[in-house]
Amino acid sequence: MRDETVMRRKILLTRRWPARVEARLAARYDVTLNTADLPMSPAEIRQALLDYDAVCPTVSDRLNASVFRADPRACILGNFGVGVNHIDLAAARTAGIVVTNTPGVLTDATADLTIGLMLMLTRRLSEGERELREGRWQGWRPTHMMGISLTGRTLGVLGMGRIGQAVARRAQAAFGMKIAYFNRRPLMAAELEGIVAQPCDSIETLIDACDILSLHCPGGGANRHLIDAARLHRMGPARYLINTARGDIIDEATLIEVLRQRRIGGVGLDVFEGEPEVPAALREMPNAVLLPHQGSATKETREAMGMMVADSLDAFFEGRPLVNRVA
Repeated sequence: MRDETVMRRKILLTRRWPARVEARLAARYDVTLNTADLPMSPAEIRQALLDYDAVCPTVSDRLNASVFRADPRACILGNFGVGVNHIDLAAARTAGIVVTNTPGVLTDATADLTIGLMLMLTRRLSEGERELREGRWQGWRPTHMMGISLTGRTLGVLGMGRIGQAVARRAQAAFGMKIAYFNRRPLMAAELEGIVAQPCDSIETLIDACDILSLHCPGGGANRHLIDAARLHRMGPARYLINTARGDIIDEATLIEVLRQRRIGGVGLDVFEGEPEVPAALREMPNAVLLPHQGSATKETREAMGMMVADSLDAFFEGRPLVNRVA
């Protein structure tokens, strides 16, 4: 028999979620859906924390300290996503609000897309498609749209967690790439099972060792502009940069300048510093491949993420331990 107390819990989803997940939540809770699927303002989210028992945000929401008031009705934020740098966790704790996320389920989808970005960038696939669609293609010729091969190249992985390891495995198995990595926490050999990888003692050493640098670390805090002007200039015109983690890891203004000056080989981005706003100067760069935050965008993954949030809400309101608690 369903717990009627749980049945009466009021839940807000700040964006549209996959239909199967919305249906599951609606069967058990009093759910309010954002049917317009437009971003909510900080003021709207602040009010929601007073009106609902649970608020379920996404990366498109900004929950800074000003959003949290004393004595909110909401007691849990069920975040749809693994990254939580858009939430002021300290402010949430002070307000007595638990925060959960959705780790693990988006690893494969994000790793697949990272490899896709690497291919699009190094083989100049976006450039080629634009040329053809715009009617500028003049036919095959020996020196047209030449890129570089991934085979035998060195992939530098910055952040060797679940996604970084999944990318490394794919790159090594599919293309025979060499792997170098930097990780703030030393890794045990068992964690790298199936990967032949060379650890580096600094980000600078990693940049020097690789042909392609792929970012897989959290955003926010000390990692904001981790790839700063000095590190961008260090890369040089023969190296490529991939970011499927968080946009603020890269100093975007400096990135635009080094791209314009051809100081790096190119960049593949699925995330941006001020998304959904992407600077016009970046959008115009021919040596940049840009995607609209599609890393986890498979039907299977997005449903799994939503179901993980639903599991966390069920556990919380039933008084069971939370597996994915981050605050």
